[in-house]
Amino acid sequence: MNKLLMVTMVPVVLTNFLLPFAAHFRDRGWQVDAMSSGFSPDDNCHQYFDRLWEVQWSRNPLDPRNLLGTPGKIREIVARERYDIIHVHTPVAAFVTRYALKDLRKQLGASVIYTGHGFHFLPGANPLKNAVFLALEKLASDWTDYLVTINREDEAAVKQHRLVSAGHSYYMPGIGVDLDYYNPQTISEAAVAQIRVELGIGDTTPLLLSVAEFTPRKRHQDTIAAIAKLARPEVHLAIAGSGPRLAQMQQLAIDLGVAARIHFLGRRNDIPVLMKAATANILVSAQEGLPRSVMESLALELPTIGTKIRGTQDLLAGGYGLLVDVGDVAGLTAAIAWILDRPEEASNMAKRGREHLASYDLNSIIKRHEQLYAAAIAHS
Repeated sequence: MNKLLMVTMVPVVLTNFLLPFAAHFRDRGWQVDAMSSGFSPDDNCHQYFDRLWEVQWSRNPLDPRNLLGTPGKIREIVARERYDIIHVHTPVAAFVTRYALKDLRKQLGASVIYTGHGFHFLPGANPLKNAVFLALEKLASDWTDYLVTINREDEAAVKQHRLVSAGHSYYMPGIGVDLDYYNPQTISEAAVAQIRVELGIGDTTPLLLSVAEFTPRKRHQDTIAAIAKLARPEVHLAIAGSGPRLAQMQQLAIDLGVAARIHFLGRRNDIPVLMKAATANILVSAQEGLPRSVMESLALELPTIGTKIRGTQDLLAGGYGLLVDVGDVAGLTAAIAWILDRPEEASNMAKRGREHLASYDLNSIIKRHEQLYAAAIAHS
């Protein structure tokens, strides 16, 4: 029996992205375990994985706790369970795990695979932060058997900085989007109507949507400012997500006089219906790996506006959506107006977007993982 261990910083990465992979390989007779910090009794992880291993670490890469105690526990578990593949995700958890297994993996004949969901060093970011994260990635490169990138900018960075030996770098277009689940034809009009009733808006009211947690890099202030600048009182904005900047953004909406038209929805489990009810999707982040919400909106044929950054450009460049500069409120306002004023052109753009997503389909990405795992086991 082949044995796979998936490792992430927190369980939400498992539940949001990796459960279909766990289910697929378990169906094929693999033992699939997960390692993370903060599993809860209500977690879906309990039904998707054979075993859950709890470890303690910090998001701060320089926190000494990451290198005291936790690496020893990782080594103990991996040595006992003798996994064929340890697949690590998220930068800090990936660094700590690779450090822990830097010698053990060869002794056991195991392969360590690292999927970078957007490196923490990138053009235009804080130089000191870039230097720290790049140094950590270079240090960990000798402890990595295969490195997977999910956008073209990171793929180029791997080659530029020689983060893994030749032949051991893989590009995959994301971690997959289920095109059957995110299908505009499967969402009922009744469900869409219920969303608009919930928001207290009419069937023809323009509704913009943003699906993003309230953290600084998501830059919700730009979208809220664009709503105020647009000066079209019929337009509403719904924001799905939670996070530390929620109260600050609610106050900004009040200060700009648009609070009555901005709906803060919190975390939602009905994203496909929300998107089907919307006129356009907006994501104006300063940093992404490959944004899931943009893939979802393209799959649902929803006109999409994003920023000219890593990952988002992979999805929208080429006429599949509209791109604006990070922080360009005037450009964002103009892009919103373009979608509102040209509904037929916007609709055609969105339909091309769904066609563009064929290579990002979940089934295709799972097959790529099968090929990668087979190669890793063959060469271990």
